[in-house]
Amino acid sequence: MSLAFVDGGFAEPVFGSQHAFRALMDAFARPGSIADLSGLAVPPAPMSPAAGAFLLALADQDTPVFFETDMPDAQAWVGFHTGATVTRDAPSARFVHLSDAGDAAAWNRFARGTAEYPDRSASLLLPVAGLRGGQSLILKGPGIETTREIAPQGLPRGFADVMAANRAGFPLGFDLVLVAGGEALALPRTTRIEEV
Repeated sequence: MSLAFVDGGFAEPVFGSQHAFRALMDAFARPGSIADLSGLAVPPAPMSPAAGAFLLALADQDTPVFFETDMPDAQAWVGFHTGATVTRDAPSARFVHLSDAGDAAAWNRFARGTAEYPDRSASLLLPVAGLRGGQSLILKGPGIETTREIAPQGLPRGFADVMAANRAGFPLGFDLVLVAGGEALALPRTTRIEEV
């Protein structure tokens, strides 16, 4: 492991954290909209700048982070800059950095909240090849006036079915954020996703 975990945090921690937090909350309030998080964080590869900014803004010592792919420099970077612990226990994680080549059917192992505390669920970060130019999907639900179309590239097989099952369990379920480069797109558990 290198010393790359020391560099690449928010240049101005208060401003960077506030900027990322506002952009992410807006993305969750308007599912399918794209949040620009570029220029805020430079995590060690292969973590994207958007995933790095997300974790810097939201992770802390009370939110264990699970990495589906072993990336020691990025894991050390998250711990150094946020105080969050990296866990190997998938169900205990509050934030999950998924593999870009993982199996969407395995996402049901992550925390979905409880009837008493539905907010005790995981937020999943899914690296994709791009947020535009892929197969079109139609989004409906809270925060979307009628419909919104997205076209991310590199979604895993069975994505729509897994997300439909997740939505069916509301108020329980995980929230998903697609990340590519410096951009992020939020898909809360309330969002209905239809293939075109």
